[in-house]
Amino acid sequence: MFGRLGWNDGKTESFVFTAIDRLATGGASLKLSAWGRSKDTVASELTVSGLSAVHAEYLAQGGLDFLIGDGRLRYGPEASWETYYSARLRQGLTTSLDAQYVVNPAYNRDRGPVWIVSLRVHVEIGKKTFARP
Repeated sequence: MFGRLGWNDGKTESFVFTAIDRLATGGASLKLSAWGRSKDTVASELTVSGLSAVHAEYLAQGGLDFLIGDGRLRYGPEASWETYYSARLRQGLTTSLDAQYVVNPAYNRDRGPVWIVSLRVHVEIGKKTFARP
């Protein structure tokens, strides 16, 4: 289980993964040992995020953030649900199927909702070992 809460005054630009002034996240991740898949993981989380009033007004009036802003913001909090399954196919090869559902992407009620689906492949080639002194 995991969770995260965040707050920003909206007047100070914080450079993180996206523009967020308010954030609440909760979710769970679990290994599938009970099904004989000890290297596999399934996880799901829900995030609700928002902007402060001053930040939303800035974007609505044509301001630009480092990732969002087109001068046509009709503000609404963004909610995203994400779930994934990560499977170890063999040593050095893992694949993950991920699905995300986003309501009001980039805090705009005129955008979305949108589904985002991805497939990831992780390959490890060679394995370095280090001798202990």
